[in-house]
Amino acid sequence: MSPLITPAELAALVERGEVTVLDVRWRLPGQAPEPYGPAAYREGHIPTAVFCDLDTDLAAPPGPGGRHPLPAAETLQAAARRLGVSHAKPVVAYDDADSTAAARAWWTLRYFGHGDVRVLDGGIRAWREAGLPLSKDAERARPGDFTAKPGALPILEAAEAAALAAEGVLLDARAPERYRGENEPVDPVAGRIPGAVNAPTGGNVGGDGRFLTPPELRDRFAELGADGSVPVGAYCGSGVTAAHEVLALDLAGVPASLYIGSWSHWITDPDRPVETG
Repeated sequence: MSPLITPAELAALVERGEVTVLDVRWRLPGQAPEPYGPAAYREGHIPTAVFCDLDTDLAAPPGPGGRHPLPAAETLQAAARRLGVSHAKPVVAYDDADSTAAARAWWTLRYFGHGDVRVLDGGIRAWREAGLPLSKDAERARPGDFTAKPGALPILEAAEAAALAAEGVLLDARAPERYRGENEPVDPVAGRIPGAVNAPTGGNVGGDGRFLTPPELRDRFAELGADGSVPVGAYCGSGVTAAHEVLALDLAGVPASLYIGSWSHWITDPDRPVETG
Protein backbone atom coordinates (compact mmCIF):
# COMPACT_ATOMS: atom_id res chain seq x y z
CA MET A 1 0.00 0.00 0.00
CA SER A 2 1.29 3.44 -0.91
CA PRO A 3 2.13 5.72 2.03
CA LEU A 4 0.26 8.46 0.16
CA ILE A 5 -3.46 9.08 -0.21
CA THR A 6 -5.39 11.40 -2.54
CA PRO A 7 -8.03 13.91 -1.43
CA ALA A 8 -10.79 11.83 -3.04
CA GLU A 9 -9.64 8.67 -1.26
CA LEU A 10 -9.43 10.47 2.08
CA ALA A 11 -12.86 12.07 1.58
CA ALA A 12 -14.39 8.62 1.12
CA LEU A 13 -12.80 7.36 4.36
CA VAL A 14 -13.97 10.46 6.25
CA GLU A 15 -17.50 10.03 4.91
CA ARG A 16 -17.58 6.44 6.19
CA GLY A 17 -15.96 7.31 9.54
CA GLU A 18 -13.15 4.88 8.85
CA VAL A 19 -10.08 7.04 9.47
CA THR A 20 -8.29 9.12 12.10
CA VAL A 21 -7.14 12.39 10.52
CA LEU A 22 -4.27 14.42 12.00
CA ASP A 23 -3.70 18.07 11.12
CA VAL A 24 0.07 18.58 11.50
CA ARG A 25 0.51 22.08 10.10
CA TRP A 26 3.79 23.35 11.55
CA ARG A 27 6.66 25.75 10.88
CA LEU A 28 10.11 26.44 12.26
CA PRO A 29 10.18 29.66 14.33
CA GLY A 30 10.33 32.71 12.08
CA GLN A 31 9.75 30.65 8.93
CA ALA A 32 6.07 31.07 8.34
CA PRO A 33 3.51 33.36 7.07
CA GLU A 34 0.73 33.24 9.64
CA PRO A 35 -1.51 31.50 10.37
CA TYR A 36 -0.18 28.04 10.97
CA GLY A 37 -0.54 25.42 13.66
CA PRO A 38 -3.59 25.79 15.92
CA ALA A 39 -4.53 29.14 14.37
CA ALA A 40 -4.73 27.59 10.90
CA TYR A 41 -6.66 24.65 12.33
CA ARG A 42 -9.28 26.98 13.81
CA GLU A 43 -9.67 28.81 10.50
CA GLY A 44 -10.54 25.59 8.72
CA HIS A 45 -9.50 21.95 8.70
CA ILE A 46 -10.48 18.68 7.07
CA PRO A 47 -13.68 17.41 8.72
CA THR A 48 -13.05 15.14 11.77
CA ALA A 49 -9.33 16.10 11.85
CA VAL A 50 -7.74 16.78 15.21
CA PHE A 51 -4.71 19.04 15.64
CA CYS A 52 -1.43 17.22 16.24
CA ASP A 53 1.38 19.39 17.62
CA LEU A 54 4.66 18.26 16.08
CA ASP A 55 6.75 19.88 18.81
CA THR A 56 4.95 18.25 21.74
CA ASP A 57 3.04 15.23 20.37
CA LEU A 58 5.70 13.86 18.01
CA ALA A 59 8.90 14.87 19.79
CA ALA A 60 10.44 15.11 23.22
CA PRO A 61 11.58 18.53 24.50
CA PRO A 62 14.79 19.92 22.95
CA GLY A 63 17.96 18.89 24.74
CA PRO A 64 21.04 16.69 24.38
CA GLY A 65 19.16 14.51 21.88
CA GLY A 66 18.60 17.43 19.52
CA ARG A 67 15.77 19.86 18.78
CA HIS A 68 13.15 17.18 18.02
CA PRO A 69 14.30 13.96 19.71
CA LEU A 70 12.10 10.89 19.82
CA PRO A 71 9.52 10.94 22.61
CA ALA A 72 9.49 8.08 25.08
CA ALA A 73 7.13 5.29 24.08
CA GLU A 74 4.72 5.99 26.93
CA THR A 75 4.64 9.71 26.04
CA LEU A 76 3.95 9.05 22.37
CA GLN A 77 1.33 6.47 23.30
CA ALA A 78 -0.53 8.92 25.54
CA ALA A 79 -0.50 11.60 22.84
CA ALA A 80 -1.62 9.16 20.13
CA ARG A 81 -4.50 7.85 22.24
CA ARG A 82 -5.60 11.41 23.04
CA LEU A 83 -5.64 12.10 19.28
CA GLY A 84 -7.83 9.05 18.68
CA VAL A 85 -5.20 6.74 17.21
CA SER A 86 -6.08 3.04 17.36
CA HIS A 87 -4.38 0.02 15.84
CA ALA A 88 -7.43 -1.13 13.87
CA LYS A 89 -8.11 2.25 12.24
CA PRO A 90 -6.01 3.86 9.49
CA VAL A 91 -4.39 7.20 10.18
CA VAL A 92 -3.89 10.01 7.65
CA ALA A 93 -1.70 13.02 8.40
CA TYR A 94 -1.64 16.26 6.44
CA ASP A 95 0.00 19.67 6.54
CA ASP A 96 -0.16 22.76 4.32
CA ALA A 97 1.07 21.22 1.08
CA ASP A 98 4.50 19.61 0.84
CA SER A 99 4.15 16.91 3.55
CA THR A 100 7.24 18.03 5.48
CA ALA A 101 5.47 17.94 8.85
CA ALA A 102 2.98 15.21 7.93
CA ALA A 103 5.88 12.92 7.08
CA ARG A 104 7.17 13.24 10.64
CA ALA A 105 3.78 12.00 11.90
CA TRP A 106 3.89 9.16 9.35
CA TRP A 107 7.39 8.12 10.37
CA THR A 108 6.83 8.44 14.14
CA LEU A 109 3.64 6.40 14.23
CA ARG A 110 5.16 3.79 11.92
CA TYR A 111 8.31 3.61 14.09
CA PHE A 112 6.17 2.98 17.16
CA GLY A 113 4.29 0.17 15.48
CA HIS A 114 1.20 1.48 13.68
CA GLY A 115 0.86 -0.44 10.42
CA ASP A 116 -1.50 1.80 8.44
CA VAL A 117 -0.40 5.43 8.32
CA ARG A 118 -0.57 7.58 5.20
CA VAL A 119 0.09 11.16 4.17
CA LEU A 120 -2.34 13.32 2.20
CA ASP A 121 -0.35 14.10 -0.94
CA GLY A 122 -0.47 17.85 -1.52
CA GLY A 123 -1.83 18.56 1.96
CA ILE A 124 -4.78 20.79 2.69
CA ARG A 125 -4.00 22.79 -0.46
CA ALA A 126 -4.82 19.73 -2.57
CA TRP A 127 -7.98 19.16 -0.51
CA ARG A 128 -9.15 22.72 -1.21
CA GLU A 129 -8.25 22.47 -4.90
CA ALA A 130 -10.43 19.36 -5.11
CA GLY A 131 -13.37 21.47 -3.93
CA LEU A 132 -13.79 19.47 -0.73
CA PRO A 133 -15.31 21.04 2.40
CA LEU A 134 -13.52 22.39 5.45
CA SER A 135 -14.76 22.48 9.03
CA LYS A 136 -14.25 24.98 11.83
CA ASP A 137 -15.55 22.63 14.51
CA ALA A 138 -13.31 21.95 17.49
CA GLU A 139 -13.13 18.19 17.02
CA ARG A 140 -12.89 15.90 20.04
CA ALA A 141 -11.44 12.54 19.22
CA ARG A 142 -12.72 9.40 20.87
CA PRO A 143 -9.71 8.09 22.85
CA GLY A 144 -7.73 5.50 20.93
CA ASP A 145 -6.15 2.24 22.03
CA PHE A 146 -2.76 2.54 20.34
CA THR A 147 0.09 0.77 22.12
CA ALA A 148 3.50 2.20 21.22
CA LYS A 149 6.21 -0.37 20.60
CA PRO A 150 9.40 1.30 19.30
CA GLY A 151 11.67 -0.14 16.65
CA ALA A 152 9.44 -0.88 13.65
CA LEU A 153 11.58 1.38 11.42
CA PRO A 154 15.40 1.63 11.43
CA ILE A 155 17.17 4.53 13.09
CA LEU A 156 20.78 5.69 13.23
CA GLU A 157 22.86 6.88 16.13
CA ALA A 158 25.64 9.41 15.49
CA ALA A 159 28.41 6.82 15.05
CA GLU A 160 26.24 4.80 12.70
CA ALA A 161 25.47 7.91 10.64
CA ALA A 162 29.19 8.64 10.33
CA ALA A 163 29.89 5.07 9.25
CA LEU A 164 27.08 5.16 6.72
CA ALA A 165 28.45 8.35 5.18
CA ALA A 166 31.71 6.48 4.57
CA GLU A 167 30.40 3.06 3.59
CA GLY A 168 26.95 3.74 2.08
CA VAL A 169 24.95 6.87 1.31
CA LEU A 170 23.97 9.41 3.97
CA LEU A 171 21.59 12.01 2.55
CA ASP A 172 21.48 15.51 4.03
CA ALA A 173 17.93 16.77 3.47
CA ARG A 174 18.64 20.43 4.27
CA ALA A 175 18.89 23.35 1.85
CA PRO A 176 22.19 23.57 -0.08
CA GLU A 177 23.44 26.65 1.77
CA ARG A 178 23.01 24.89 5.12
CA TYR A 179 24.67 21.74 3.77
CA ARG A 180 27.66 23.81 2.61
CA GLY A 181 27.83 25.67 5.92
CA GLU A 182 27.29 29.07 4.30
CA ASN A 183 24.17 29.88 6.29
CA GLU A 184 22.83 28.26 9.46
CA PRO A 185 19.67 30.03 10.67
CA VAL A 186 18.69 27.51 13.36
CA ASP A 187 21.61 25.62 14.90
CA PRO A 188 24.69 27.15 16.55
CA VAL A 189 27.21 25.38 14.29
CA ALA A 190 27.17 25.40 10.49
CA GLY A 191 28.27 22.55 8.23
CA ARG A 192 27.51 18.90 7.61
CA ILE A 193 28.46 15.37 8.58
CA PRO A 194 31.60 14.52 6.58
CA GLY A 195 30.80 12.45 3.51
CA ALA A 196 27.09 13.26 3.45
CA VAL A 197 25.40 13.92 0.10
CA ASN A 198 23.02 16.85 -0.28
CA ALA A 199 19.43 15.93 -1.25
CA PRO A 200 17.14 18.85 -0.30
CA THR A 201 13.60 17.71 0.38
CA GLY A 202 12.27 20.38 -1.94
CA GLY A 203 13.47 18.17 -4.78
CA ASN A 204 11.08 15.40 -3.71
CA VAL A 205 7.96 17.38 -4.64
CA GLY A 206 6.68 19.45 -7.51
CA GLY A 207 5.49 23.04 -7.44
CA ASP A 208 2.07 21.93 -6.23
CA GLY A 209 3.57 20.28 -3.15
CA ARG A 210 2.76 16.76 -4.37
CA PHE A 211 5.45 14.10 -4.44
CA LEU A 212 7.15 13.25 -7.70
CA THR A 213 6.18 9.91 -9.19
CA PRO A 214 8.02 6.80 -7.93
CA PRO A 215 10.05 6.50 -11.19
CA GLU A 216 11.06 10.17 -10.92
CA LEU A 217 12.10 9.69 -7.30
CA ARG A 218 14.05 6.54 -8.20
CA ASP A 219 15.97 8.51 -10.82
CA ARG A 220 16.59 11.39 -8.40
CA PHE A 221 18.02 9.19 -5.68
CA ALA A 222 19.95 6.95 -8.08
CA GLU A 223 21.82 10.02 -9.32
CA LEU A 224 22.87 10.61 -5.71
CA GLY A 225 24.05 7.01 -5.27
CA ALA A 226 20.99 5.91 -3.31
CA ASP A 227 19.79 3.18 -5.63
CA GLY A 228 19.34 0.48 -3.00
CA SER A 229 22.61 -1.28 -3.76
CA VAL A 230 24.21 0.09 -0.56
CA PRO A 231 22.69 1.09 2.81
CA VAL A 232 20.99 4.49 2.81
CA GLY A 233 20.24 6.90 5.63
CA ALA A 234 18.95 10.46 5.97
CA TYR A 235 19.35 13.37 8.35
CA CYS A 236 18.42 17.04 8.43
CA GLY A 237 18.47 19.73 11.10
CA SER A 238 16.38 17.94 13.72
CA GLY A 239 14.78 14.85 12.19
CA VAL A 240 11.71 16.46 10.63
CA THR A 241 12.53 16.97 6.94
CA ALA A 242 14.66 13.82 7.04
CA ALA A 243 11.45 11.89 7.71
CA HIS A 244 10.16 13.41 4.47
CA GLU A 245 13.30 12.08 2.77
CA VAL A 246 12.68 8.58 4.16
CA LEU A 247 9.10 8.76 2.88
CA ALA A 248 10.29 9.79 -0.59
CA LEU A 249 12.83 6.96 -0.55
CA ASP A 250 10.05 4.56 0.44
CA LEU A 251 8.06 5.71 -2.59
CA ALA A 252 11.17 5.08 -4.71
CA GLY A 253 11.50 1.57 -3.31
CA VAL A 254 14.72 2.31 -1.39
CA PRO A 255 14.71 1.40 2.32
CA ALA A 256 16.39 4.02 4.50
CA SER A 257 17.29 4.66 8.12
CA LEU A 258 16.66 7.97 9.91
CA TYR A 259 19.19 9.76 12.09
CA ILE A 260 16.52 11.14 14.37
CA GLY A 261 18.77 13.57 16.29
CA SER A 262 20.26 14.80 13.01
CA TRP A 263 22.52 17.85 12.85
CA SER A 264 21.18 19.37 16.09
CA HIS A 265 22.38 16.23 17.90
CA TRP A 266 25.61 15.79 15.94
CA ILE A 267 26.94 19.16 17.06
CA THR A 268 26.36 18.51 20.76
CA ASP A 269 29.70 16.68 20.82
CA PRO A 270 32.55 19.05 19.83
CA ASP A 271 34.75 16.05 18.99
CA ARG A 272 32.51 15.09 16.06
CA PRO A 273 33.97 16.41 12.80
CA VAL A 274 32.26 19.08 10.72
CA GLU A 275 32.68 19.51 6.97
CA THR A 276 31.91 22.67 4.99
CA GLY A 277 32.15 23.89 1.43
